[in-house]
Amino acid sequence: MNTENIDTRDMPDEIEFIKLPEVLRLTGVGTTKLYDMVKTGVFPAQVKLGERSVAWIKAEVLEWNRDRVALARKQALSHALAS
Repeated sequence: MNTENIDTRDMPDEIEFIKLPEVLRLTGVGTTKLYDMVKTGVFPAQVKLGERSVAWIKAEVLEWNRDRVALARKQALSHALAS
């Protein structure tokens, strides 16, 4: 794999990979829903670690969680102000 043109400046110095069970635990979604969200670009894609091994970057999963909370709070506030 050629990685010469990949910009890694925005990546943290330490990257923690997590496997599917941990991703499901952190997000609260099911396996099918998770893979559907990855396919549609709504959720960060997994990283291929080997021929038969994938994992997710924990920081990306946590960022997705934070984004969901922020969106929910914003919607709740908009709803409250509209009432």
